[in-house]
Amino acid sequence: MSATEVNPTDTAAEQSGMNLTLRIWRQADAADRGSLHTYEVSGISQDMSFLEMLDVLNEQLNANGEEPIAFDSDCREGICGTCSLMINGEPHGPEVTTTCQLHMRSFKDGETITIEPWRASAFPVIKDLVVDRGAFDRIIQSGGFISANTGSAPEANSVPVPRDKAMRAFNVATCIGCGACVAACPNGSASLFLGAKITHLGELPQGQPERWDRVVDMVGQHDYEGFGGCTNIGECAAACPKEIPLDVISQLNKDLRTAMKHGH
Repeated sequence: MSATEVNPTDTAAEQSGMNLTLRIWRQADAADRGSLHTYEVSGISQDMSFLEMLDVLNEQLNANGEEPIAFDSDCREGICGTCSLMINGEPHGPEVTTTCQLHMRSFKDGETITIEPWRASAFPVIKDLVVDRGAFDRIIQSGGFISANTGSAPEANSVPVPRDKAMRAFNVATCIGCGACVAACPNGSASLFLGAKITHLGELPQGQPERWDRVVDMVGQHDYEGFGGCTNIGECAAACPKEIPLDVISQLNKDLRTAMKHGH
């Protein structure tokens, strides 16, 4: 097919919308065993986001007197990390982005799409596609507070921060805690998430007073929550919608070794 030719199938899908078969995990509650259910949707625009497609399906289910599918969403702008779905076996689907920013043009007319919740023992299913990611919150809480002098606000440049450290801290702080790293990891490890949080504060002067206690406490909470260990497979970084680099795990391990060496 030359560059000027148009696929008639694609043109028809754009005009009338795509027809899709959806295999979706349904689970009444945490105690229910759950299973995949099949649904058909039609008239799906290629410009819809993946969540908008699910909205269309839920409208259809409501109209038929059926219970809609439970799934999480919030900002729908790729910022909050709430829209966590396993799509055709990949966290957030075939593109390196969040589910809410995944568009239906990434799929083909007539395609079958399998949609599941995150699969990790530390993320128990609440209902359908909704999982409890409170373990991430508890890891953050275990890190405690950062010591800071009270009183008048310091002048912005009074604490010099080298540019390379500032940029690295900024880049790893983009982690939105969606859990894609855990879902992608065969071990169910949250080491990429944990490494991002440790590195973010470890690169800045403000993060130094509690640095060693922080890493010990956060790693301990990570293990207590039931996340697996890291074996450097790299699936976590490949699935991360914010492209957190794998080397934050090296920084995590380095900080942990240093803390234990000094008796923290």
